[in-house]
Amino acid sequence: MGTASPTSALAALAALKVKGRAPRTGYDRDLFGSGWVDTDRNGCDTRNDVLTRDLTGETYKPGTRSCVVLSGSLADPYSGRDIAFTRGQGTSEAVQIDHVVALSDAWQKGAQGWSTDQRVRFANDPLNLLAVDGPLNMQKGDGDAATWLPPTTSFRCAYVARQVAVKVTYGVWVTQAEKNTMATVLSTCPGEPLPGGVVAALPERAPAPAPAPAPAPAPAVAPAPAPAPRPAPAPAPAPAPAPAPAPAPAPAPVPSAPVYANCTAVKAAGAAPIHRGAPGWQDKFDRDGDGIACE
Repeated sequence: MGTASPTSALAALAALKVKGRAPRTGYDRDLFGSGWVDTDRNGCDTRNDVLTRDLTGETYKPGTRSCVVLSGSLADPYSGRDIAFTRGQGTSEAVQIDHVVALSDAWQKGAQGWSTDQRVRFANDPLNLLAVDGPLNMQKGDGDAATWLPPTTSFRCAYVARQVAVKVTYGVWVTQAEKNTMATVLSTCPGEPLPGGVVAALPERAPAPAPAPAPAPAPAVAPAPAPAPRPAPAPAPAPAPAPAPAPAPAPAPVPSAPVYANCTAVKAAGAAPIHRGAPGWQDKFDRDGDGIACE
């Protein structure tokens, strides 16, 4: 547990243990003392001490050293009304002293294991006592915050803060439903202090984990060298020029046509008779025009 320090009721709520309600078996009001006692030894019992604290315009029974309150006016925190208090049969019940944390509730949430002296101190502790409207106190019974809250909503923060202060002081636990209701009420007034100068020892907060170290940077990897460029393929050799075709042989010279001077020459050359179109033909040789000459 951490060092006790002044704190808000909402923060102190974290110090309360959460457990289920124990059975009411064995509870008796007398286990918390028989009636009101003078725990602070000022000569007045606790009921009259609380009336003196919470009433205004109070008067006292003569001869009681201003202990026994006879009358006064209560600004009731539960109903928001002003209630006239007069001591006496049938009138005292109009203003009752409420155990803010009910004795039966405390019995079911830890007080069963206390000593008698501790229970008497609890029942007479002014921190746990308020003068309030009698009928509303009867309506509350032994309810906790999960089952009963004051009708005056503006007083709920102070009421729940007082319950937290009492339970922190005496180690009375709360049920989960009760804690949820308390948290809901106190979330509307997060700065509401614990009354009576109560301080709470709050659980140490676990230190925030140290941030994980940043991972070491991965070693730089040199890029793989670029592959050497492949040499350009050698150009294919130019095709050998096709050999020039051998020149065609010169045509054999056409023998020139013989020229005959006359049929005598034709005959001498052995070309007679000579026909039209034959080499050496001349029309002058064909005197009869039949295409045959030098017959």
